Amino acid sequence: MSVRRIMGTETEYAVSAPKLEHYNPVQLSFDVVGAAANERTKHIRWDYRQEDPVNDARGTRLERAAAHPDLLTDAPQLNITNVIAANGGRVYVDHAHPEYSSPETDDPFDAVLYDHAGDRIMRACARKASKQAGTAIVLHRNNVDGKGASWGTHENYMMLRSVPFDQVAKLMTAHFVARQIFTGSGRVGIGERSETTGYQLSQRADYFHMKVGLQTTFDRPIINTRDESHSTDEYRRLHVIVGDANRMDVPQALKLGTTSMLLWLLEHVEEAGLNMDEALRPTTLADPVRAMHEVSHDLTLGAALPLEYGGETTAWQIEITLRSLVYAAAAVVYGTDASGEPAWPDRSTRNIMAMWGQALADVAAIRHADDDTRLAMHGEASRVEWLLKWQLLEKLRRKIDSGWGDARIAAVDLKWAAIDPADSIFDRLRAQTERLVMDEQLEQASVEAPSATRAWLRAEIIRRFPEQVVAASWSRLTVRHRTISDNTVENPMVSLDMSDPLKYGKSQCSGYCERVQDAASILEMLR
Repeated sequence: MSVRRIMGTETEYAVSAPKLEHYNPVQLSFDVVGAAANERTKHIRWDYRQEDPVNDARGTRLERAAAHPDLLTDAPQLNITNVIAANGGRVYVDHAHPEYSSPETDDPFDAVLYDHAGDRIMRACARKASKQAGTAIVLHRNNVDGKGASWGTHENYMMLRSVPFDQVAKLMTAHFVARQIFTGSGRVGIGERSETTGYQLSQRADYFHMKVGLQTTFDRPIINTRDESHSTDEYRRLHVIVGDANRMDVPQALKLGTTSMLLWLLEHVEEAGLNMDEALRPTTLADPVRAMHEVSHDLTLGAALPLEYGGETTAWQIEITLRSLVYAAAAVVYGTDASGEPAWPDRSTRNIMAMWGQALADVAAIRHADDDTRLAMHGEASRVEWLLKWQLLEKLRRKIDSGWGDARIAAVDLKWAAIDPADSIFDRLRAQTERLVMDEQLEQASVEAPSATRAWLRAEIIRRFPEQVVAASWSRLTVRHRTISDNTVENPMVSLDMSDPLKYGKSQCSGYCERVQDAASILEMLR
């Protein structure tokens, strides 16, 4: 593997009905998700049998009787809470939020494409639900309400299970604390309930209170240990809950790409001859939770972070160190070209490494600029989301002569996250950002699945044979045999184990789907 691996995202959306004095966000979520289905697909259920939310990557299991109810996400509901999107992703209700899970991709740039295609899918669902409900249902792509509540934007990465999880936790703790400097989406308010006025880099940072843990909705840990691979035994899924709901392409690609490259590093430690315990000493923080908050609150970008073994570092220095480790390992594993650059194995890896370097250069420039200079930094702001949002809000703040606690500032922050272009301030500024995916690509990705992963077969079977599909999940598809006159079938239902996410793409399966007009027969041939 390189930067390319199976990965995907999950985004919870804030839901509201602004024209109603009182409303139930759970019911609104059901309305939005219900609108994602149609008469031919609404009977298809989500197959929870492969889910195991109490399995812990540290080698233990939490007894279900002792688990917080929020952890038990494998309990089926009576309402329509799960719909398979046309692109192979999943639209569902998660507590009090409608959520979109992107289909599996094998490249960080495709992951960005399918993540942002979800905004189009969810926007269409909200419009349809609004029409059915007779009142406007509004969605925002953000993570906080400024009053104590937070909802998630999660990342998922397939990685080799042979990598010791304590190494994963140690390296990723440093990265997740530090990467906020170039991946944060910006937030008005300091503290979970905005107890202090101000502006910070990340929306999610203040809501993390533990270093490592299984839970995702309370006492949130920097490292989540949920061990539910949705793959073969050789791999585990790293489930990441610390990220922001980025609107811009570049920070989203960096979030996915740099994390994937660091997983590549862990998977090639022995081949590269690295001693990771020694290599990570300069990045091992004395108090990661406190550091997570301090990095987000520090607009100078130079906060001193105490290290476990003595001394101090900064978020920027941590990222420099981690990127240097990737370079050192890659030089051994891949060799170098005439300029001394590692011979990266593919274009995506080469691009992510270059973007990582550009991000650190951007942060260095921002760090050494005063506020007036920062307001004029157009290049950096086209790639750093928290900076672009800060520029907008700081200009407004100066114009109306207000502090950060002004309700008008908070209102603009909220409108940044609106996914309806008619109401979204970000959409008005999108042309000022560096784009990695174009509108026509987003439109296509909202209705077509990635061709290289099992998402293609999931989407194709449901598109062609929706009446035959009984249930679906990430790793399994169950269909009924099509009834032909009065003939009976010995086994009326067929299930296909799709644990290998790279085995059921378009190149492997399209021939069967084109020749055979029965879903069960196709699945039988693929088994």
